[in-house]
Amino acid sequence: MNTTQIRTNYKRFKWWQKLLIVAFPVLPWLVMALLNYFTPVDESSVEQKVTLRIPQGATLSQIGDSLLAHDLIKNKKLFTYFVKYLGYEKKLRAGVFAVPGNLNHYQMVEYLIGARAERYKITLLEGWSLKEIAAYIGKKPGLSAERFLELAHDPAFIKSLGLDVPALEGYLLPETYFLEYNIREEQLLKILVGKCLEIFKSDSARRAMINIGLNRHQVLTLASIVEGEALLDAERPIIASLYLNRLKRHMRLQADPTIQYIKEGPPGRLLFKDLEIESPYNTYLHYGLPPGPINNPGKKSILAVLFPEKTNYLYMVAVGDGSHTFTTRLKDHLKAKAQFDRVRRIVKRKQRNNQK
Repeated sequence: MNTTQIRTNYKRFKWWQKLLIVAFPVLPWLVMALLNYFTPVDESSVEQKVTLRIPQGATLSQIGDSLLAHDLIKNKKLFTYFVKYLGYEKKLRAGVFAVPGNLNHYQMVEYLIGARAERYKITLLEGWSLKEIAAYIGKKPGLSAERFLELAHDPAFIKSLGLDVPALEGYLLPETYFLEYNIREEQLLKILVGKCLEIFKSDSARRAMINIGLNRHQVLTLASIVEGEALLDAERPIIASLYLNRLKRHMRLQADPTIQYIKEGPPGRLLFKDLEIESPYNTYLHYGLPPGPINNPGKKSILAVLFPEKTNYLYMVAVGDGSHTFTTRLKDHLKAKAQFDRVRRIVKRKQRNNQK
């Protein structure tokens, strides 16, 4: 049959016959799309979900291969057809997803577009240093401690966060965070810094900085010292008040945590020679605050500096149970210190006797 005969026969068809001829090639696709569209996803009926990891930068073809390998789809071409037909090719996201096992191809596309990526929990402890946080982060999926530290000292990256500081020490707010598996070091640092900077955005925080005469960097620096000193939450505003009082009187802070920061080796009891270490962080030698934070303080210590107790305290000495004795006069401080030294000697004597 030649072309002319085909055209002649086609003209004899009724309008509905012509429509069927034109629609027949796409009819199966249309029927399947309608069935898929009007069939809701019933996740409650799924006995088991499949963990699917979509890497950053994965192509549509690679995603289709992964779905096929996990037996989540039966036909890769049909899956890619729906993705392209719906205009979702650039909307498929990287991450780890718990995918129901009863989805058809259309539902699979819709699920991957709207599903929330699986997350895992990290908890940063108050007072951790930048290196300690990096070491912890480096043990998490897909994250590098080296890259984390590199970015935390990168001037260009730090500037992109709106900061003018040499490093991000003190700006990583210790909290519990829930992270997507595909998160990168840059994104994580932005989250940690962003949570810290949020504390300073309120009007009350801005007024507080004016009242105490410290800028944001100085608040974080003092908060890191408070974090290093305080074991009891109730004492944080008192310790902050004490150091603010010393600053106003132009007294050296003489804060032991700043010596621990510059002292080599693990934390331990300070010796007189440690107090002579030459460093701008040595608050026994130099007046005022050190150049920057010595750890990453928690929110409670930051708020303690912004909203300190009203006291006249200038001195404190540990009691031995985590609390401190606070005094306003040097004479009283020396008495409290002598009392603590006596208690420490008694404890050591008992420990030696127990070891015999």
